[in-house]
Amino acid sequence: MYDPPAYLWAITIAGPVAVAALACIVLYGGAERAGLGRRRAAWLTGAAAAVLGGWLTASAVIADHGWYRTLPWFPVAVTGYLVLLLALCRIPVVARALAAPGMAGRLELPHTPRVAGVAFLLYLALGHLPALFALPAGLGDIAAGLAAPLVARKLAQGNGRRAALWFNAFGLTDLVTALTLGALTGFQLMNVTPSSAPITELPLALIPTATVPLFFALHITSLTTLARAPRPAPLAASPLISGTAPHADAAESAAESPA
Repeated sequence: MYDPPAYLWAITIAGPVAVAALACIVLYGGAERAGLGRRRAAWLTGAAAAVLGGWLTASAVIADHGWYRTLPWFPVAVTGYLVLLLALCRIPVVARALAAPGMAGRLELPHTPRVAGVAFLLYLALGHLPALFALPAGLGDIAAGLAAPLVARKLAQGNGRRAALWFNAFGLTDLVTALTLGALTGFQLMNVTPSSAPITELPLALIPTATVPLFFALHITSLTTLARAPRPAPLAASPLISGTAPHADAAESAAESPA
């Protein structure tokens, strides 16, 4: 079992905590925009914080006991938490908050802490993760984290729908790739040296078991919101484009008007 230096602990733990905090803030804003009132918005945010923080703590305890090192606990934790989050999103009051105006852009903001994926690259530099896993996982997360606020800003300006679709597609691909490569190299299904065993141990275990399912849920919810949002109406064609002469239209109007 590898015990990383303190700065790696700080970077790795800060990421999941920041994601959970931003998700709660976004949910609070959505609840207020949906007209639920401050009291219900605060109650909903507190419940979300209890779920996200509770599982983050529980996953840390499970990892500390070494249960994630053996199958099937690792995939069960990831899949089970994702299913729970998606089910909670279907609760009417939660669904109403997530469907509030402006949520399409706000849902991208919790991806910003994915820049903490630099931890994978640091593990690689220290010789405790294979490049086959650490490079795509780390670089993909960093790219998603940098792009998230830019996409959110474009959506807020009303012209970022296509960028958001590409961002969510990239984010989902990054997560699937990282999980697949992590499982293959972490459980010795693919022989590489070193293995990705540290992702089943603290502090890295918190990322795939607590944060990745939340990212999946955010991407899925964001895509659903984008699909339901009305598209902006196309601009009316100008007279030159439509082939109608402005002067001729004016002359016809003058001829038809009474003297």
